[in-house]
Amino acid sequence: MKILQIIDSLDAGGAERMAVNIANDLQNAGHESHLCVTRKEGLLKKSIQNEVSYLFLERKGRIGWTAILQLRNYLKTNKIEVVHAHSTSAFITVSSIVTLQNKPKFIWHDHYGKANQLHSRPTKLLNYLSRFFDHIISVNSLLKDWAIEKLRTKEVTYLENFAVKSTDSQLASSLIGNQGKRIICLANLREQKDHFNLIHAFEIVYKTYPEWTLHLCGQDFNDVYSSKVKNLISEKNMQNAIFLLGSRSDVSSILEECDIAVLSSKSEGLPVALLEYGLHQLPVITTDVGACAEVVQNYGIVVPLKNAELLATAIKKMIASKELRENYATQFHNHIVENYGSDRYVEKLLEIYNQIH
Repeated sequence: MKILQIIDSLDAGGAERMAVNIANDLQNAGHESHLCVTRKEGLLKKSIQNEVSYLFLERKGRIGWTAILQLRNYLKTNKIEVVHAHSTSAFITVSSIVTLQNKPKFIWHDHYGKANQLHSRPTKLLNYLSRFFDHIISVNSLLKDWAIEKLRTKEVTYLENFAVKSTDSQLASSLIGNQGKRIICLANLREQKDHFNLIHAFEIVYKTYPEWTLHLCGQDFNDVYSSKVKNLISEKNMQNAIFLLGSRSDVSSILEECDIAVLSSKSEGLPVALLEYGLHQLPVITTDVGACAEVVQNYGIVVPLKNAELLATAIKKMIASKELRENYATQFHNHIVENYGSDRYVEKLLEIYNQIH
């Protein structure tokens, strides 16, 4: 089968990781796999296997007619059978296939990260575009229900994300802090990730456990939110305890150097970061948003969103017992490998592709 994944960028985000992982795993499964990036390359480019055919459109402006025609030509030339568009790449995909005589099957994959704020999600354009979707894949049940209610596509499937343990070489630069006493949060600096909640919680933790450090790994967009995060760290005089790592290509190696993994989001889809925590055998604490509680179950600690006190209590509980951390880490790892592995995912994905007529 000739299958094309389409994503707008290769920044180190969850949707982008999924697009690359799917392209790689379909190639490994014996299919002719293609990956198209519409607007911006990034750190994840080096994760694409050499056997995967790669197209970069360099789309400019709101419409990008040149990119649309280039994609349309690529679909025809390579006789693509399935187009799998991720997140915001829906518009360019519809624009490229709508006039094709032999239209490929078209799947839109909804990774929307604000699943707990769907009441404010814009629907007008997506509702129109959904007329052309053959199938929608949603990364959690909230998004599935929203698509059924708000969009025009008849076939909607909730398919959990999966993660692949990357084969980073060595740590690009060493982490500050005491070995065995590092907390990691793998999340780009975006408002829905609520780093403020985590910083407030860690301030409470730090009063009892000043030898522990917090490491925030994720892309810094140098915007208002980023400035507020940095200012909060400075205001609390915690520059020697909380460290911003930025977007890194050695994420796997960073996770290997950390001891507790946290997500403090106020909204999520199904964060790939959680799955990566599990693959790296880290004990996990997460807020109860999106599919997080469903993923973690009883193999970690789930706390309410926007509650720094309870988040701090959970972190201190983990710190206080190495045995607890090890038990959670082992159980969560086994759970992720068994239920969120790539083989199982590709099998389900191919079922979706094949059922479209």
